[in-house]
Amino acid sequence: MPEPAGSVLALDIGGTKIAAALVDPAGTVSGRTSIATPKDCDGKELLGEVVALARRVRSSQDAAPSICGVGCGGPMDAETVSPLNIAAWRRFPLAQLLGDELGIDVVVDNDAKALALAEGWLGAARGSSNYLAMVVSTGVGGGVVLDGRLLGGRLGNAGHIGHVIVEPSGRRCPCGSHGCLEAEASGSAIEAVSHAPAAAATRAIRVRSGMLVGRAVASVANLLDLDLAVVGGSVALGFGEPFFSAAQSELTERARLDFSRGCRVVPVGLGDLAPLVGAAAVAMRHRGASGMPQ
Repeated sequence: MPEPAGSVLALDIGGTKIAAALVDPAGTVSGRTSIATPKDCDGKELLGEVVALARRVRSSQDAAPSICGVGCGGPMDAETVSPLNIAAWRRFPLAQLLGDELGIDVVVDNDAKALALAEGWLGAARGSSNYLAMVVSTGVGGGVVLDGRLLGGRLGNAGHIGHVIVEPSGRRCPCGSHGCLEAEASGSAIEAVSHAPAAAATRAIRVRSGMLVGRAVASVANLLDLDLAVVGGSVALGFGEPFFSAAQSELTERARLDFSRGCRVVPVGLGDLAPLVGAAAVAMRHRGASGMPQ
């Protein structure tokens, strides 16, 4: 397949906000804008908000993208999305309906898998063929690159580290289990326990969240022979040094096999642009672009 010419329309759809931008083949982001994710609407109404945002970005720039890449929370399958933190969409055919509205090809993948593409292309995992990428935000997601290939899995959900059990007797998770990383360390979980926005979390909460992320990363590193985890998302990046120091300490303590000892956990290299660059990378990869995990 030929590499995509011109810019890609990129959409990052999460439980707290929806962002859109144009991203050129070099990864440069322009026209970035966002809205808060509407809470009290049905699936089609939410789609309408996404379409309006995408059209606003497209009309504000001197570009006519022929493809749209979308990073969205999961789980999902080949045809539909069912994000745990977006109740309005259950088995929702996002790619088909969004493509019909915009009149261009639309490619959808998990937002954390999109992050893995972005970070392997231009970020902190550039040059690495084996790593884990994570989003710690409203929810927690992950994407795994092994031997230079982004893992998909049976239905496209490989890498869902948010549902690794880190506290066996912990809180009930939106997935129905107990003690998942998402139920303990996500922005939603922190707000539910502290009765305050995650951005206002105490140092103790920031440290605990990082520790639990490090615990989950250690399990994945031991399982898959990894030496790098790159972590983004508003919670991880907002919590900063206390979070990452605690994550590294726990990872060092629990990844003790010869091949996993020394595994590092670091912030994403692309900062808060990573989700949109990742969404664009989903589309570029679909079109056969080089320079990123395949």
